[in-house]
Amino acid sequence: MQVIQNFHPEIDPQTVRLMDELGHVSRSLFHMREQSIDEAGLSFPQYQVLMHLFFAEEMGGHGELNPSEISERQGVSRNTMSSFIRNLEDEGLVERRLDPDDRRRFNISLTENGRTLVSQYMHDHLATVDHCFSALTHDEQETLFRLLQKLGTHVTAVRKESVASS
Repeated sequence: MQVIQNFHPEIDPQTVRLMDELGHVSRSLFHMREQSIDEAGLSFPQYQVLMHLFFAEEMGGHGELNPSEISERQGVSRNTMSSFIRNLEDEGLVERRLDPDDRRRFNISLTENGRTLVSQYMHDHLATVDHCFSALTHDEQETLFRLLQKLGTHVTAVRKESVASS
């Protein structure tokens, strides 16, 4: 800790411990969710694309999203999303169609194989997520959720400030 305080004398040691612990938990959760769909032969980000499309069908009544919508929901670049979509299309899990309202754009939807794959792994994936958070009571989960939202909002603002000052 002394080395860190040599670089930033005012830092609260708790801040460093929180950052380390949050990183450790985040990496562990990431690894567990990857394992929950290993058998599917997809990366978790690819599976997430399928889940976004699945939920768009189930909840939104429309089964198509454009790549920009999906990349925004996942927080990845459009180029990365294009690569995911291309791979999922090659696997026969999604298909693309020209947008009838704007012929310059296209929309992505699940194929029957994609829908089946999501359904097949959804239960196991959700069971893994549920098991990870079962160490916390419902009230603790609510508190953690609010704190993470607060931290996320602040980190986003700090990031925007640093980009603006560069």
